Amino acid sequence: MPWYFRKSGDFLAISEENVGGGTRFARPILVNYLLSSGSLAMASLSQLVTFALLARSLGPTEFGLFVQVSAVIAVAVQLCGLGASDCLLRTVSREPESYASLLGHNLLLIGLSGAVLVVGGIAAMSSWIRLSSGPAVDALTLTLLFFGNVVLVRVIFLVETVFLSLGRVHAANHAVVGFAVARMATAALACLAFQVSSLSEWALWQCGGNLLYALVGAAWLSPLGRPRFKILREELQAGLLFSSQFVVRAVRSNVDLLVIGLFTPIETVGSYGVARRIMDSSYLSIDALNRLIYPRLARESRGGMHLALPTAKRALIAALALGMTTFAILFMLAPWLPALFGRDYHDLPFFVRCLSGTIILVGAWAAAIDLLGASGRQDARAWILNGANLLGSVLIAGATWLAAPIGTFIALYTIDGTIVVAAWLVLLRFARRSRLQADELARASPLLS
Repeated sequence: MPWYFRKSGDFLAISEENVGGGTRFARPILVNYLLSSGSLAMASLSQLVTFALLARSLGPTEFGLFVQVSAVIAVAVQLCGLGASDCLLRTVSREPESYASLLGHNLLLIGLSGAVLVVGGIAAMSSWIRLSSGPAVDALTLTLLFFGNVVLVRVIFLVETVFLSLGRVHAANHAVVGFAVARMATAALACLAFQVSSLSEWALWQCGGNLLYALVGAAWLSPLGRPRFKILREELQAGLLFSSQFVVRAVRSNVDLLVIGLFTPIETVGSYGVARRIMDSSYLSIDALNRLIYPRLARESRGGMHLALPTAKRALIAALALGMTTFAILFMLAPWLPALFGRDYHDLPFFVRCLSGTIILVGAWAAAIDLLGASGRQDARAWILNGANLLGSVLIAGATWLAAPIGTFIALYTIDGTIVVAAWLVLLRFARRSRLQADELARASPLLS
């Protein structure tokens, strides 16, 4: 076993020692969760400070424009790499010797797909901005925004994925926090020291900061070995299925930002965009749990999905508790948010309170969706997420057009509620089938039994 795998000392080593459970198992999981959620909390706080600095410095109009461009970037970054990161996380956590080939596979797909996405994103966004109520954006600004936030950010995310696949949770936490702090430092330097006040100026600063941190990440991974550059064709389908779920979800999550810009002033888009950024950051409690549970679900489900079902059910209870706590905190703090982001964002408290309940529904379906993915049923996971989010995108666009923003909120809750029901029904069906197959195999082979 390679040295970097043996010396992880983190989640994997603890799990193997304590399978069979009880308190000896629960304590390391709790400690790792606290460390993971603590790192994500620091990252989330850094992001909120970054948003606050940008919102104050750019103002509602320029920030609203930034929100609309970011909506398209959020879709593109999920497609960049064609989902190869999931293959790396699943396979390397089981077979560490596959690290070099999977790292090269990821880097090649990021480069090839990123080039297409940057060119396509610039063309699409240039056309869209002409239809909306915001000011124009030049091609250089769009190039910097797309390259810095699609290609470079995907490379940076790959660093965290590598460490998680090797069981080095502490290093993954440092990568997350480091990137968030780097972004905050870039925003602070640009907005406070150099008085950046336009999107074109911020695009240059952001791209430069992401490039610097991507180089740091590359140096961080260099001791683990060189990548073996080769596209693994057998992994392309699973990767596409995996990435399609997040692409469609990103479309659903950002279509409201684009449609609102067609029917409301760009200043309202700014307030709504800040609220959405706050909600994205609030998912950290669920994300911290998922990023620890996913490798474990992959290992436990190797002998059948039903073997990992108890872990998924415990994760559901924990996620619901975390979601309800986050909802209560956001609801109470909403009236004070304009003091942080700027008095010009008048509608921010209303938007945050209306959106805050979605975190509970996300927590309700996250564990089921993760187990489907970790057990290799990317097809079922893709059907659930893609179906709900594709139909949801149409629903959100229509509801926003008819009755923005109340219609938008109703559509968002409807979509997440549908995913909760579908995910658990499909998971329980597959787990029941897996258990029956295991029982039949045991009866057919007394030795195995």
